[in-house]
Amino acid sequence: MVDLVMPRLSDSMEEGTVLRWLKSVGDEVALGEELVEIETDKANMVYEADAAGTLIEILAQEGETLPVGEPIARVGDASEVVEGDGGGGASRQHAPSTEEQGANGSDGATLPGPAPSAAPAAQAAPSPPAAPSPTPTGGGAHSPTAVGGDGRVKASPLAKRIARDRGLDLHGLTGSGPSGRIVKADVEKALAAGVAAPAAAPAPAAPAAPPGPTPGVSERPETAKGRVELVELTKLQQTVARRMAESKATAPHFYLQAEFDLTAAVEGRNRLKAMAKEGETVPTFNDMIVKACALALREHPRANGAYRDGRIELYSRVNVGVAVAAQDALVVPTVFDADRKGLRQISAETRALTARVRDGSITPPELSGGTFTVSNLGMYGISNFQAVINTPQAGILAIGALAAKPVVTDSGAIESRQLMGVTLACDHRILYGADGAIFLARVRELLEEPLALAL
Repeated sequence: MVDLVMPRLSDSMEEGTVLRWLKSVGDEVALGEELVEIETDKANMVYEADAAGTLIEILAQEGETLPVGEPIARVGDASEVVEGDGGGGASRQHAPSTEEQGANGSDGATLPGPAPSAAPAAQAAPSPPAAPSPTPTGGGAHSPTAVGGDGRVKASPLAKRIARDRGLDLHGLTGSGPSGRIVKADVEKALAAGVAAPAAAPAPAAPAAPPGPTPGVSERPETAKGRVELVELTKLQQTVARRMAESKATAPHFYLQAEFDLTAAVEGRNRLKAMAKEGETVPTFNDMIVKACALALREHPRANGAYRDGRIELYSRVNVGVAVAAQDALVVPTVFDADRKGLRQISAETRALTARVRDGSITPPELSGGTFTVSNLGMYGISNFQAVINTPQAGILAIGALAAKPVVTDSGAIESRQLMGVTLACDHRILYGADGAIFLARVRELLEEPLALAL
């Protein structure tokens, strides 16, 4: 018998949440076969089994969060399959018969449901006849309530996310998961049945009951600020919040602002667009900035370093992270060895990474290994801003909008030039003022003479 533990799927992962089991107890599992979907601090990942055999016991329920290294399942011989209530609750939850019944029974046994209990009740008290109680939307047989004593719905993170995206009220669902927890299958069943949000309540048979929890994600009583809705953070949002707070609290930031003249770069890109074949990728200004930063980082290794455990780490590879706005989160995929790649390759990789971030298919390896970060808000009309360093990196370059502005030349003439505001945030433990200024000046040189980017 072999224990399968919560894997470390990213360099910063400390715990993971089981989203969905892809195998049931008793199924054969091959080495490297997809076993379970796990939500990490960076992305949702499918974990491939690192041992072969029969899945004899599932220890972590869907929606359960466990630290890295904690056992989540056991693989062994078919004769060792766990029966009864000996910790195999997850296997019961995922058995087909349980799913069809919507109950939370153990190994085929069913819990008392409305049908079995109705007849004895009728025999014991035939009068007055009781009105049939409404069946909760999405539920089948009776299972423990999914609403706790504090009014919060007990549901897996994935179920909550799907319900929120589809506008489904979880208060009307009955959970088939452990302790009545609502899982993904319950939400999908309700959506397939055409349930709207909020779910329609049955006609009241009595005067209105005292006020209860207001339907929603999670709410508190109305205050002077109006209705208060509590939204739980995803693993990714929790990680971003924690790391940004740690960065501002521990890294002594200082900022260097400059204005780059990208007139030559604009002209060069216009020529590239004119020469490009149909469907051919034309590098963006952000791609040029990534390339310029990569070349400057290679020449100034301290800017390509990190501060960790009281020491400075200097890296031989130049891996530039590109900040991407995902749904309710900020994700930074990495362009590896950006100093060795051409502009077209950087452009193609950046587009592909951005698409994977936004469709949720990005993987932790693609979000790891960055040595410097570029964050661009220029497309939103932001002229300049100060970004938070993605620690333990030495710095982050914030890019503002590119716009035509009047400039007085050395001869006293006024010309229209394409200017872009930038701000370099530096960790003073690694880069001093002069170090940061020299690095930023080199980035400026490369962008103002863009032919150098092709060398």
